[in-house]
Amino acid sequence: MSTKTLLEQWRDRAYDEKKDKGSLQKFWAVYFNIEKEIYISLLKNPDEEVTGTVGELAKKYNQDVLTMVGFLDGINDSLKKPNPIETMDEKTSVSLGFDKEKLYKNMVDAKADWLYELPEWDSIFSKEEQHKLYLDQKKSGTIVKDKKVGRNDPCPCGSGKKYKYCCGK
Repeated sequence: MSTKTLLEQWRDRAYDEKKDKGSLQKFWAVYFNIEKEIYISLLKNPDEEVTGTVGELAKKYNQDVLTMVGFLDGINDSLKKPNPIETMDEKTSVSLGFDKEKLYKNMVDAKADWLYELPEWDSIFSKEEQHKLYLDQKKSGTIVKDKKVGRNDPCPCGSGKKYKYCCGK
């Protein structure tokens, strides 16, 4: 029996630096398909809060417990009430009650087009709403820099002096 938490075991498996690149790519390709199927199931009834123990949800979605832990880790930031993913075991009760907008935006942020482009979103948000959520999320990561003050520009402190003779010293 391992002394590591389920989350640590999942992360050891998913981010194993000893594995070659091809094996990791295959692992993630399989995982992303599993993840997609679970999201399709959840999005068909977006207002239904799926609950159960980690072990029960793994059985419900025909997955091993560690794969379910990986899914729970991924969706946790989008849940109305986060699960105790750091400390959970197979008998920990968890909920998959997600915030629809937050989930969509987090999928966009993760660049998971195979998830935010699922047709199931069409029955939750109109195309216009999806586009707005997409743009909102993309803009939230955009950093706008102020125009740099030139030496001979008026000082931004409002003194009326040139920057080089005021705050630019």
